Amino acid sequence: MRTRHFGATDPGLRRSHNEDAFLADERLGLFIVCDGVGGRAFGEVAAQETVEIIWEWVKREAELIALAADEARLARRVVVHARPSAGPPVWVSPDTVARLGAMLRGALQNACYLVHGMAEVDANYSGMSTTASVVLVAGELAIVGQVGDSRVYLARGDDVRQLTEDHTLLNMQVKLGLVSPEHARGARARSPARSACTTSSRSTSWPSRCRSATACCCAPTACTSTSTAPTP
Repeated sequence: MRTRHFGATDPGLRRSHNEDAFLADERLGLFIVCDGVGGRAFGEVAAQETVEIIWEWVKREAELIALAADEARLARRVVVHARPSAGPPVWVSPDTVARLGAMLRGALQNACYLVHGMAEVDANYSGMSTTASVVLVAGELAIVGQVGDSRVYLARGDDVRQLTEDHTLLNMQVKLGLVSPEHARGARARSPARSACTTSSRSTSWPSRCRSATACCCAPTACTSTSTAPTP
């Protein structure tokens, strides 16, 4: 699967500087957006450190990512030359998907521990935090990891879907039926109470099934967009 990417960040009209960081490593298939939590000390440090920690962690597993890509290419050849079967094609085994998911989850958790540790060692960093959204493309599969409320979307033509779930108190209240979705839309704009690195992380897999698509990792002032297309 071929990928193309674009990333940008802008401070907007209210702030003099950004507390965002993003990374796009096309060779590794790794795309990250981190948004330092505003109103906290050194949000930009937390964001940049988290990007670098995740990148270094995933780079150590480059062999696993390459094996997943090779497995997908081999499976695709078998499927293409076999009789058509009912249902969508599966390019990688459940075990490979689980290993990639565990690796990305470990990268996010490690970033949480280290950012928290920085604040424990240096009181100047106390309270710093950041969101993190990650897309890892391995062969015909994309693994999405997230902590906080920087969203990942999947776009195919006019169809745009949010792949991640906001890790916020407000979203939890909506799920529990304590707040209506209509009220939440207005409240989110006024007070985006957020969970961020140092609290929780999750990952999920998105099978591309060899169709052109775009995955976008978005924060309020930063975005990286990854377009995917089947290899001829």
